[in-house]
Amino acid sequence: MRGVVLAVIGALAVYAGPAANTPFEAVLAQAKDLPRLHSLIVSRRGEVILERYYNGARATRPANVKSVSKSIVSTLVGIAIDRRMIPGVQTPIVTWFPELKNDRDKQAITIEHLLTMQAGLESTSNRNYGAWVQSRNWVQHALRRPLLAPPGTAMQYSTGNSHLLSAILSTATRSSTWSFANQALGKPLGFTLARWPQDPQGIYFGGNDMLMTPRQMLSYGELYLNRGRAGGVQVVPEAWVQQSFVPRGRSPISGNEYGYGWWSREMGGHRAYYAWGFGGQMLYIVPTLGLTVVVTSDTSTRSAADNYLCKLHELVANGFMPALMEHAPEIVDGSAC
Repeated sequence: MRGVVLAVIGALAVYAGPAANTPFEAVLAQAKDLPRLHSLIVSRRGEVILERYYNGARATRPANVKSVSKSIVSTLVGIAIDRRMIPGVQTPIVTWFPELKNDRDKQAITIEHLLTMQAGLESTSNRNYGAWVQSRNWVQHALRRPLLAPPGTAMQYSTGNSHLLSAILSTATRSSTWSFANQALGKPLGFTLARWPQDPQGIYFGGNDMLMTPRQMLSYGELYLNRGRAGGVQVVPEAWVQQSFVPRGRSPISGNEYGYGWWSREMGGHRAYYAWGFGGQMLYIVPTLGLTVVVTSDTSTRSAADNYLCKLHELVANGFMPALMEHAPEIVDGSAC
């Protein structure tokens, strides 16, 4: 009966105008007031119940998902480990970067340290980002950053860590990260990823600027919601999905927890996991509710003064969850920020 009710809600929410008398009317009005918003998709247990596009965005136009790329790179690492292309998360990265043999401290950096942002290397993000992406060799630039903490002891968010993983994937899989992503992830999910930027050596950007349509993001999110399975096929090892969600560190800035490329926090009384890209590129997964939410946004602004991320969290936790409460009694309200 619940499935029938949700199907009816979905038809109204997707095909009727925002003024339609649906449980989402107030939430849609709230979303419409977000000037950066480009797309919004809500799915419950594999069924799309709401899909909207704003400010000239279209369903077929790929979005720059920014640091959502880090979550996808993590997925590719998990698949490569399952295929024995990479020995495991405890493997020292000196295996692929022999130049580190002359640095005893950096020899301790492992695959897991890169995945969890605990490599200890000075970050290539934020104020260091420009110099890094303008360098002649992004991999070497990242590896030469000073070690600010022993590997595995502190979280220091750095896009350079994810790019090192992309370089490792390129060597370990004997293909490009883009080719491996399409073969191992895109093909079983039924889509082809567009090419995204490469570094001066031709390595695909490992932590930023991937291009995905909102529906592709949804398919990827539901893959994790379904413990790595899609269409009856185990695309990502179930154990990897579970391990990816285990908190390994905490951001000193936001206080949110971080696993293998995935953030997590309490939202609306449930544990939510999310891939987070600059400017409001969001993929939320709430396993206890079977809920997946995709958000893409304008990336041109660099101001955080309007608390846009907090507003997106609130839209999910205090908007969509309570809107479904009548038909899903297990949902409880709660503050997201």
